[in-house]
Amino acid sequence: MTEELDPTAQDSDGGSEEVVLTPAELIESLEQEENLRRAKKGDLKVSIHRMEMERIRYVLSSYLRCRLMKIEKFFPHILEKEKTAHEGELSSLSPEELVFAKQYMANTETYLKNVALKHMPPNLQMVDLLRSVPKPDLDSYVFLRVKERQENILVEPETDEQRDYVIDLEEGSQHLIRYKTIAPLVASGAVQLI
Repeated sequence: MTEELDPTAQDSDGGSEEVVLTPAELIESLEQEENLRRAKKGDLKVSIHRMEMERIRYVLSSYLRCRLMKIEKFFPHILEKEKTAHEGELSSLSPEELVFAKQYMANTETYLKNVALKHMPPNLQMVDLLRSVPKPDLDSYVFLRVKERQENILVEPETDEQRDYVIDLEEGSQHLIRYKTIAPLVASGAVQLI
């Protein structure tokens, strides 16, 4: 399931259904727009730079729209993951996204209660959203590029007839592999999704 763009090959969500870190470099490049205002009018470099800034703005808004779609699709699981995260562990959501996810969950619960649950028998008036909403498919395959050499990565078999095997990931190499296998490497920044 490919939902994301990888505009700078940095911190992208790639094809995973899990929400990973935000693209800080894109945001920093948009902040450089102040330099454009000080440049000479009519300069070819300025117009090219402006076009590039508009492209980056478009890609970033598209990327953020995809993140919001993932949050809407998997909100109870994302919030549960945020609750169980250890102190010092980086959050996969920005503070604004976390507020959005909490509000979305509250609004969904309110809507369900007002529209459907209040008309049901008392024993059916509770809904466990964690069980009702599908989990992200961590078994889906994603494309990745290796940023740092990784050795002895255990790859689980797809079928019962196959056995586990170990692979080494060379720096700069690209692979198609199950997200679940490399999720810790994505979180650490050793590989990037493409």
